[in-house]
Amino acid sequence: MPKGRTAARLALFFTLSIPLLHASTNAEITRWEQEAARVTIVRDDWGIAHISGRSDADAVFGMEYAQAEDDFNRIETNYLNAMGRIAEAEGEAAIYQDLRMKLFIDPVVLKKDYAASPEWLKALMNSFADGLNFYLYKHPEVKPKVIQHFEPWMALSFTEGSIGGDIERVNLKQLEAFYSKPPIIEAYASAAQTEQLAFVHDSEPDEPTGSNGMAIAPSNTLRHHALLLINPHTSFFFRSELEMTSEEGLHAYGAVTWGQFFVYQGFNDRIGWMHTSSGVDAVDEYLESVVKKGDGFSYKYGSEERPVIATEITVPYKTDHGMAEKKFTVYRTHHGPVIREENGKWVSIELMNLPIKALTQSSLRTKATDYKSYRKTMEIQANSSNNTVFADSDGDIAYFHGNFIPRRDTRFDFTKPVDGSNPETDWKGLLTVEESPHLLNPKSGWLYNSNNWPWSGSGTSSLRKEDYPAYVETGTETARGLHAVRVLQDKKDFTLDSLIAAAYDSYLPWFEKPIPALLKAWDEAPASDPLKAKLAAPIEVLRAWNFRWGVDSVPTSLAVFWGEDIRGFAAGDAKKAGMSAEEYIATRMPANQLLLSLSKAIDRLDSDFGRWKTPWGEINRFQRINGDIVQPFNDAVPSIPVGFTSSLWGSLASFGARPYPGTKKWYGTSGNSFVAVVEFGPKVRARAVTAGGESGRPSSTHFDDEAQRYSTGNLRDVYFYPADLKGHVEREYHPGS
Repeated sequence: MPKGRTAARLALFFTLSIPLLHASTNAEITRWEQEAARVTIVRDDWGIAHISGRSDADAVFGMEYAQAEDDFNRIETNYLNAMGRIAEAEGEAAIYQDLRMKLFIDPVVLKKDYAASPEWLKALMNSFADGLNFYLYKHPEVKPKVIQHFEPWMALSFTEGSIGGDIERVNLKQLEAFYSKPPIIEAYASAAQTEQLAFVHDSEPDEPTGSNGMAIAPSNTLRHHALLLINPHTSFFFRSELEMTSEEGLHAYGAVTWGQFFVYQGFNDRIGWMHTSSGVDAVDEYLESVVKKGDGFSYKYGSEERPVIATEITVPYKTDHGMAEKKFTVYRTHHGPVIREENGKWVSIELMNLPIKALTQSSLRTKATDYKSYRKTMEIQANSSNNTVFADSDGDIAYFHGNFIPRRDTRFDFTKPVDGSNPETDWKGLLTVEESPHLLNPKSGWLYNSNNWPWSGSGTSSLRKEDYPAYVETGTETARGLHAVRVLQDKKDFTLDSLIAAAYDSYLPWFEKPIPALLKAWDEAPASDPLKAKLAAPIEVLRAWNFRWGVDSVPTSLAVFWGEDIRGFAAGDAKKAGMSAEEYIATRMPANQLLLSLSKAIDRLDSDFGRWKTPWGEINRFQRINGDIVQPFNDAVPSIPVGFTSSLWGSLASFGARPYPGTKKWYGTSGNSFVAVVEFGPKVRARAVTAGGESGRPSSTHFDDEAQRYSTGNLRDVYFYPADLKGHVEREYHPGS
């Protein structure tokens, strides 16, 4: 082919691949302006948006516009990720991340789902798109990376609000290894004869993710009203805080994942709901027996041979010379898409993919008015990764375990890939809400969840493990769970203030057993041991410690630095022994290793901070320099001390921090992100704080105006009713005005 023709075709390809600017029509502009006229946004003195509209759809229009004002970049990024389009903004490195999403998220299917949605849900999706498009129309200076025009169906790509959905359980390296070369197959063999490995996810983070939820019954509160703690642990700035109301009965306040149109964790004037990450097994892998058949493949299922479905997925990606694309032939069985290979077997994955139901449930629960109506939304069973802690103005408190639990044959271990050729390994419907772990008004008068198992969630009134199939919970007890019981049991007369105090209780239970073991190791070391003299002073500091964090605490610094090092030696062996790391360290770790790890901790503190007697607050810092999604950090730029630690050590208030390239200080990027306490009386009373501030724009006064409150747990009053806003209004306007 002549070079000129080749160049012309490439130029045409790149031109067509570049996202085209959407030219707004007069009809669209007129519709947007009419919608905007029906919406009022009030910004309070913390920059938080209180949106009111005539209809629920109007409120959605306003909330999307307000969110875009605060951080359009995070909205667009969330949808690029949800639709598998990150590589269009970030380049070739994100190709397999996009492929993973596209295995499940297909715009053609979502458009059909949108068309099949109930009219009330369509109206909300229409307003979602209109609010964002009106913002872009009114702010031509904002340059989207990829999405120049939002479509209503896009809302169905991102329906739950969790920081990491079930799809992200697919390991990217394994996915790339399978789809970057021709697939490997072998002759049929018994899947049971192959080595079965547990899921390998993208990461097993040192910082435990998830959240805290606590509900206190009226019998345990001073004012005899139910109380609720809402405390998600996510990466910072992952959600906005806002209020939305309408003349159709909507009145919800709380944390909203950027770009979504429902309050994900929050409350209305009657009820409150808090989601915590669940240990339920809601995702399964299947070993498929595949053989080549002509131009395609087949897989064994019982006595049948079924065709493997092959489809083509195209992943566009940005280059220095414009847009390019990579095509993949992907495979799926009736279980789901093939995501990797193991010992000659293809491995498929099955997980919840119910966008209409998920968006319906997420929306409807914000208008529930009591336990009965909230439970009815749970019967939709489309919230796969979350437990729920609930409280309401009738005085009910409740716990719901994961809301999507496949029914399985308990003869099989579904924590590992199972034989996909055996029909008996297939899901057999879902457990009903009644069959799933749930708890209503326990006699103890309190309940909680902190991403640990639910078997200790209400003291002596807790659910019993033996009453449920093993697959309803794959987690264990944690230091944070033990801490929650400690601050809740045998306590009466709770108030908003004392619930805040419980949420920020400074005890670190992880160290209860390891530190005495360390002290014993030093006490029993011979005088001739050179570590005896070197560690004498630090040991005495730790001996006097009360296991509580604080910005002025030297023993917290010693303990955390020592704990990090000793865990590195213990974690693998502890897992093999079926023990927690802290139990293993306390009972099986050689005494000399305990002392060596403390010596290394002291050396590190001396090297990084000039002295081992460094207070924790000089190390553990909050800093927000710019609005980037991945934050930079700089020791030369001002930062704020934070007392609470990683939840790894059992701190209920969580601050996941570490040093970064070029820094000695540790900077937090995850943990407490939004904290609220709510009292449900005749009227709602609430306090809250968010990490940093409401706005993602460094030029805004609300970029970091909550940082000091955040770092100390000094929650501010929530302006929930119009009367609460009096004297606290910064601006009142219609979108676009």
